[in-house]
Formats: sequence, structure tokens, C-alpha cells
Amino acid sequence: MRTCRQIAALILGLPLVSVASWAQLAPSPDAPPVSHAPATPESDESVATFKMQVNLVDLFFTVKDKNNNLIPHLNKNDCAVQEDKQPQTWKSFVAENDLPLTLGILLDTSGSQQYVLPLEQQAGSQFLDRILKPKDEAFLLSFDVNVDMLQDFTNSPRLLARAMNKAEINTAGGNGAAGIPGAGGGTVPTIGAPKGTLLYDAVFLTANEKLNQESGRKAMIILTDGDDQGSKTRINEAIAAAQRSNAMIYVILIADTGFYGGFGYSGYSAAKKMAEETGGRVINVGNNGKKLEAAFQQIEDELRTEYVGTYTPTNTKPDGTFRHISVTCGDGTKVQVRKGYFSPSPQN
Repeated sequence: MRTCRQIAALILGLPLVSVASWAQLAPSPDAPPVSHAPATPESDESVATFKMQVNLVDLFFTVKDKNNNLIPHLNKNDCAVQEDKQPQTWKSFVAENDLPLTLGILLDTSGSQQYVLPLEQQAGSQFLDRILKPKDEAFLLSFDVNVDMLQDFTNSPRLLARAMNKAEINTAGGNGAAGIPGAGGGTVPTIGAPKGTLLYDAVFLTANEKLNQESGRKAMIILTDGDDQGSKTRINEAIAAAQRSNAMIYVILIADTGFYGGFGYSGYSAAKKMAEETGGRVINVGNNGKKLEAAFQQIEDELRTEYVGTYTPTNTKPDGTFRHISVTCGDGTKVQVRKGYFSPSPQN
């Protein structure tokens, strides 16, 4: 299926790997956009219809009714697609429940996660054991003052669980034993650019270095409080990278609520923006283990009950601009789909 690739590129200013044996992700901001056409599996006729030309846009989306239940059996006559408010014509439209998945699990190991990390490890391992089928793959990375690869692409839930269980809280001050959690270096930074929770860097690197060259259904599942501190990447750059790689983002908001003194998550709005712009969503679980298990189940159900549609844009100009997409499937329904895509850049 897919082969593991060693990440070798680095850019100045991003944190170094804290453990030499782990592969360090690194951004490639100048990488050109690539076609997001799903590869043609030999044994899957439904996906084989999506062998696309470069000007074909592919959409992965779910549809829910007014009670938030998934709707599994629509056809192309039930849903309409627009690009920049101009109607488009479906070229293909298929309901899928067994599409190959490529998943990136991004684990926040900054200080605010110290008391919920065991919950994440248990529920995350159970989720991967359930969802991974023979044609699926997943990888695991952590982010705190560094962005570290814990387990590269694999189909083995056992390897992923082992890597997840080895994850440790890191504040650059003694694995959470000293300093201010999430602040990096053990002190509260007041001058210059602090680093402590490199969420946006992690999303950017995951999109560019791990998912951009993959085909089919791709998703990042991020377990975090949504707070970024010290990333070199801005949130809009992280979102654009995910959109270019056609990867959706699910954010499971989780943290020890006592850590915030009852004032709530400061990163909620940023997490919501990342998720909604890429066709995913935010699920707030606090520090409740049962809610965390339910969140993983909801994500699994959505990834396995979705539609794959393609269309040829009426705007064929290769100008590198962002094209806004909307999909509607009748009154009372809610469509979860990415907000748009970047058209190919003009050839020099």
C-alpha cells in the first residue's frame, strides 16, 4: 500500500528532535500543490471511478439530519455543489463505508495534558484497534516544545499503542516535574517568542511532510486543549497546508479542567477554525474518559459513513487562488465538508 518515508528536511527555527532515534518532521513550505485524486485500488470498483485528471476536484463529506444522525444512502440528485457560488455538475458521486483511511494522530504532550494523558493513551489505542482495517494506515506524533514522530506509517494497532503508551509530558523542564506546564524551559517567557505547545507547527508539518503525497481519505485527529504557544507557523498557514493536502482535521479538546482555574480553554476558537475549514469538527470532552471514548466512536462512524463526489470546475483558470466550496443536501440536513481548495498555480 503505502511505504514509510524518512523525513529529512529541516527549516531554521523549528525545534530539534528530543530523542535521536525518532524521525523529526520538518516543513516544506514551497512544495507545489499536488493532485488529491484517490489511487485506484485493484479490488475496489467504487473507488476506481475516481481516477482523476488534474482539473478534477474531489470531495469527502458526511451528511446529518436535524437530530445529528448520519444519513448514509443519498445519491447525486439529493446533493448540489457550488464553487464560488457557481453551480457545478457532479461527475461522480458514491456513498462509501469502506474507503481506505490514512490517519495522523497528533498527541499534545505539553504540561496542560499531564493528568489526562493516560486517558488519551487508553482511548486512542482502543480507537486504532477498532478502526484500522488491512488497507488503512496511521502514524503517531507528539507535540510540545518539540514535534516528534513516535510511530511512522503502519497498519499495526499494536505498534501504535506501544508508541502511544511511551509518550511523556514534556515542558523542557523535567517531563512536567518542574517549571510551568506548557511554557517550555521551565519559566514563563515574557520576552521574544515563547515555545511550549507547537500545535500549528505540528499541523503544518503533518500536512506537508506526511499527508500531502498520500491519496484517498486523510484525516488528522488532534488531542489537545487547542492552545498554541511558540509555533513558527501561523494558524492560517496550518489550515492552508491541510487544505492543500485534502486532509480534514478533528480536534478532541481535552485537558485537566483544574489547570485553567475554571476559565475554560483559550484555544477553543482556534481549534474550531482549523476543524471547520478542513471539513472536520471539534469535540469537547473536558477530562471525562467516557466522553473521550464517545468522541472517538463518533469520529469512527463519520469516517466510515461518507460520500465521495467529484466535479470538473467551470472555472478552469490555473491562478493558484482559493476556491470556496459549498454542498447542500436538502432542508434540515448538515453537510460536513471542507470549505474549499487551492487551484493549481500557473506554470512558469
